[in-house]
Amino acid sequence: MSAPSALAPGAAMTARRPHGEAWIGFRTLLYKECLRFWKVSFQTIAAPVLTGVLYLLVFGQVLDARLEPFPGVHYKAFLIPGLVMMSLLQNAFANSSSSLIQSKIMGNLVFLLLPPLSALEFFGAYVLAAVLRGLCVGLGVFVVTFWLAPPSFAAPLWIPVFALLSAALMGVLGLVAGIVSDKFDQLAAFQNFLILPATFLSGVFYSVHGLPDFWQAFSHANPFFYMIDGFRYGFFAQSDVSPWTSLAVVALSFCAVSALALAMLRSGYKLRT
Repeated sequence: MSAPSALAPGAAMTARRPHGEAWIGFRTLLYKECLRFWKVSFQTIAAPVLTGVLYLLVFGQVLDARLEPFPGVHYKAFLIPGLVMMSLLQNAFANSSSSLIQSKIMGNLVFLLLPPLSALEFFGAYVLAAVLRGLCVGLGVFVVTFWLAPPSFAAPLWIPVFALLSAALMGVLGLVAGIVSDKFDQLAAFQNFLILPATFLSGVFYSVHGLPDFWQAFSHANPFFYMIDGFRYGFFAQSDVSPWTSLAVVALSFCAVSALALAMLRSGYKLRT
């Protein structure tokens, strides 16, 4: 009987492992991924927090007295949840995508494929680490900007729901981008021409109900809009669409992208060479 191939996650899982070691690979990979971004936290956490604060200082200072996106909500207060979520989304994506592409280019990906890791363990470790980094950055932006324009917490249960689910979705998207890309240029194109425009056009800096009909329809076709809008609802109990609609769109998007990522991992797509 031939030995199972060790060139794709889960290939060596046919051999039964002791019960106590069932998740040791997942825990080890998760620790490695968290340590990777924490060791350079000045770059991976502090720098994005500073960027978010600068956005608030520039846009908030210029537009606070001119715009009232929701009745009774000042622009600075409106802007903070958008900046928190934008920072969270971009950094969750960056964590999983950059880690995987670095492993590919540096040639150490084989050390992740040789151990008996299942596709689910590989997937879970990368996505959970991305969620943790995204939450660290988002919380940092919130803590710093909270003192400049304290928002309310009208429907607080929606805040962690959208933060966790959206960070997980972006972590999975980053994993897919890292699998598909073969070099940094391809990953940069993915980020610059898809993630960044979709984030900026999702209502971070404005409420879409003030846009012309065409651009409102365009925004409603953007899944990132529902992440921002649902998260913002937790602060003001006001939104452009129902939070249940936003939750359904984000949850379905997460399931669809997760199914794609797991299929890629199980097949070893662009990981075996």
